[in-house]
Amino acid sequence: MNIYVGNLAWKATNEDLQELFSHFGEVDRAVVIKDRESQRSKGFGFVEMSDKSAAQDAIENLNNTVFMERTLVVNEARPRQDN
Repeated sequence: MNIYVGNLAWKATNEDLQELFSHFGEVDRAVVIKDRESQRSKGFGFVEMSDKSAAQDAIENLNNTVFMERTLVVNEARPRQDN
């Protein structure tokens, strides 16, 4: 399952996301989205977990919790809409 993680602290790294979500199960991939030119975080990222129940558990337990002094928005990622 692909999970959207919003309102990330600017200093959060892929490793920070990986560690946070690993408490709920195996993380296949964790990535903080960065601006192509400046390489600064855009304040959100995605986590992929193959175990759907672990992913649901992570969403339920991490949504609206404080991580690195920011309140996270965590939900199932929706497919990208191309304009």
